[in-house]
Amino acid sequence: MAKKTTFVLVHGAWHGAWCYKRVAAPLRARGHEVHAPTLTGLAERSHLLDGAVNVSTHIADIANLLRWEELTDVVLCGHSYGGMVITGVAGLVPDRIRSMVYVDAYLPEEGQNMLDMVPEVFQKSFQASASRNGGVLVPAIPAELLAVNPRDRAWVDAQCTSQPYATFVEGVAGRAAVDRIGKRMYIYAAGWGETPFTPIYERLKEDRSWTTHAAPCGHDIMIDMPELLIELLLEAAA
Repeated sequence: MAKKTTFVLVHGAWHGAWCYKRVAAPLRARGHEVHAPTLTGLAERSHLLDGAVNVSTHIADIANLLRWEELTDVVLCGHSYGGMVITGVAGLVPDRIRSMVYVDAYLPEEGQNMLDMVPEVFQKSFQASASRNGGVLVPAIPAELLAVNPRDRAWVDAQCTSQPYATFVEGVAGRAAVDRIGKRMYIYAAGWGETPFTPIYERLKEDRSWTTHAAPCGHDIMIDMPELLIELLLEAAA
């Protein structure tokens, strides 16, 4: 068997650890150590959702996991909003990270927040949604709009929970640390048209310090094409 690797899989907005089931279980079956924590305020931790939960909270969730589980030489993977989180983690504990994998994810420049990287129509939609909910939370986007495969859409909709709005508007530091990580991979979901992730992918394709891949599916690659994601995570670990 190949050398045992430690993977930490960070979910995106509205999701939870549940979305990585099809990836985590096969990796564990191959003898790897896999952590797929749910961020504060989401899924089974949704009872902790309040206006104080921001991206710093989520960065601390993951940085503290690495610290207290004594994880080193980690392949750190973030999906979508999870890219904000893993960027911040790299800024705090770069010495614990072997590889960074961004899965159709945001890659903020120093100090950028998530709303800085989405079109104005999305900014206004999220702001309006939050204002209707006390300024605290943003209800989940329907899975159909994320181009989740039809078979799994009802399940994804049932599993998703509201996202703390403050996570979208707080800037993140850490990009310089990401650029110093030895292996960096970006996996783009090419099956749902022009998205906020398209310009990130197009830019990184031209950067020889990054490895890039395009997956022919919707946004939730870990649900639509888990076998491909497993293969690419193992590539990032090699």
